[in-house]
Amino acid sequence: MANTLADIQTVLRIRPFRRLWTVLGLASFGDWLALFATAGFAQSLFDDPAAKGAAFSATIVLRLLPSLVLGPVAGVFADRFDRRKTMAACDTARFVLIASVPTVYLITNNTAVTVAWLAIAQVCIEGAVLIWSPAKEAAVPNLLPPEKYEAANQLSLATTYGLAPPLAFAVLAILERGQNVWANLGPWAEPMVIALYLTAAMFGILAVTVYFFIPQISGRYGQIAAKTSSVWNDFVEGWTYMRSRERVRGLILGMLGAFSGAGILIGVGTVYATTLDAGEAAFYILAVFLFLGLGAGIAFGPKLIGELSRLRWFGMSIVLAGVGLALDAVAPWLWVSLLGSVVIGLGAGMAFLAGITLLQRETEDEIRGRMFAFIAVSARVILMLAMTVSAPLAGWQAARQLDLGFTEVELSMSRILLFVAAALVAWLGVTAFKSMDDKPGVPVLADLWSSLRGRPLSAAVPVAGSGFFVVFEGGEGAGKSTQSVKLAAWLKLRGYEAVLTREPGATDIGMRIRTLVLDSGGDSAPGPRAEALLFAADRAQHVEKVVRPALERGAVVVSDRYIDSSIAYQGSGRDLGKDEVAWVSSWATGGLKPDLTVLLDVEPQAGLHRAKAGGTGDRLEQEELDYHERVRETFLHLAAADADRYLVLPAAGTPDEIAAAVREAVAQRLDIRTQTARTETGWPGLDSDKHDAKTPGDYGWSTVAEEAGRP
Repeated sequence: MANTLADIQTVLRIRPFRRLWTVLGLASFGDWLALFATAGFAQSLFDDPAAKGAAFSATIVLRLLPSLVLGPVAGVFADRFDRRKTMAACDTARFVLIASVPTVYLITNNTAVTVAWLAIAQVCIEGAVLIWSPAKEAAVPNLLPPEKYEAANQLSLATTYGLAPPLAFAVLAILERGQNVWANLGPWAEPMVIALYLTAAMFGILAVTVYFFIPQISGRYGQIAAKTSSVWNDFVEGWTYMRSRERVRGLILGMLGAFSGAGILIGVGTVYATTLDAGEAAFYILAVFLFLGLGAGIAFGPKLIGELSRLRWFGMSIVLAGVGLALDAVAPWLWVSLLGSVVIGLGAGMAFLAGITLLQRETEDEIRGRMFAFIAVSARVILMLAMTVSAPLAGWQAARQLDLGFTEVELSMSRILLFVAAALVAWLGVTAFKSMDDKPGVPVLADLWSSLRGRPLSAAVPVAGSGFFVVFEGGEGAGKSTQSVKLAAWLKLRGYEAVLTREPGATDIGMRIRTLVLDSGGDSAPGPRAEALLFAADRAQHVEKVVRPALERGAVVVSDRYIDSSIAYQGSGRDLGKDEVAWVSSWATGGLKPDLTVLLDVEPQAGLHRAKAGGTGDRLEQEELDYHERVRETFLHLAAADADRYLVLPAAGTPDEIAAAVREAVAQRLDIRTQTARTETGWPGLDSDKHDAKTPGDYGWSTVAEEAGRP
């Protein structure tokens, strides 16, 4: 399970990253401070309340507009040029531009000129941010090993969205509160002027730090190959790369889907809050809980999901955000809506963290900047469009009361839009999951539950050939060995390559393990956990050396015991836990499952009597009757849970009756009946009444007997 604190401490011990994180923290603080200081400064230029509001909004909008123009090629700079120099140049530009805004104001003392320059500066500042951000994101993998990306991104996101905003607001609050102290010093001492100069100085320091003290940001050991292609070709290359890589496409699609849902939520937020009858403060309360969930998802997500595949986690997190949106859409009371907001934030935070980490891992260094730039630009555009479209629609049509019986819900357009957002986000999450799933065939919920307990399920290793795998299971004395030989002989008569095998002991290593687990007694006998692991080790060797190669050749493998025996004997018989033993065996075999499992059900007392044949039996046969009762119950439970793959037969029948039923099941699955019909019903070399009809050699029985008798 992820140890978040230890991982963060580890990445902070890496000096280049620690310096970059410091730069990121100061840059994030500077960005937030600059954003609200310039907006506040624009407001201070006017006296009319309406003009103040317009100035504030216009300042924010001007920070978003460059995304539409410069955004598509911003990432090219990160990939085309030295990232250290790019970041330093952008920080220098921000230093000059931010400092120029109050300087123009102080020199000209002209509102019109100051406003015009502020607009130009805002556009240029955002252009610098657009180029700086993908360069920074693309540089992080050059400073850390891949397994530390997630912890580094947790730290970065927590700094950017958790620490920097409140610090920026605190500084602005202090400056506003203290303006009476230094207001008589002149216009340069106005709160927003001081804030802008403070921010400019910070970016000047950052430019020096990045350029002179973090050379590793350049990447590729500082050697940047000369680019002979045009900027346009670089842009086209990035777009082509994204379209051709399914995982990268799934990542970007999922992240943009989450942003579209967020945009709709923000756009309808104020109108939706009024449907909860919780007062004017409801919207702000919902926003607080949304960001609490976002922070929790970023901070605790990796620890929460443990060893779950990060590719799966990404899609599941987006779906979780969609569930939160749906919960908000139907929430009859404020507390339900608050819960939905936390779920939205939790899913969005985890998706954001997983998406950035995976994108760093999945993209090569030469293309990474363009991918991050594309996400940054697309996210801005989608947010603006979603907010712009949903905000006016939210107030369209009058709300209606929907009687649910136990309460009434105000059905409004805002709730309908939340439903639309929920469906869109959930669909995109599922789409991203399918395109990125690295464990096809592994049940999602079972994998999630196992991962929460530190035992993620593994995807089955595919078998290249067209072989068929039959396993005989059952308690002691059920007749598994006899039926295995009979089936192998019959298959050989039908022209199949039949590989007869058993567990434990089908390999050289397996024979030594068999001696340890069955013949050892007293103090030398293995303990329950050691026994389970020895059986798993035998099984791993058995599958790798015997079963899988035979299946890949197209043979039919007939095995006397397999995974179910460990689940029954060690999981239930030894009380080690069926799920735990099944997980170990599944991992040992690469998830290989039989095509058919024949369970020969026998009463434990009768089976033990038959198995011991007057002797004392091996170590497992000497166990108490209650032990074997638990084993039998587990076999029957496993068969009932997967009936299509099991054939359950009472072992009390005659060997010929059981063999006929087995033969019927195998014939159906292998479509043997479409081949030349045969009239023989006996088993050459095994049935006494057929001994005189054919000699073993006529049926190739010597080969079967040789296989049956081998270790």
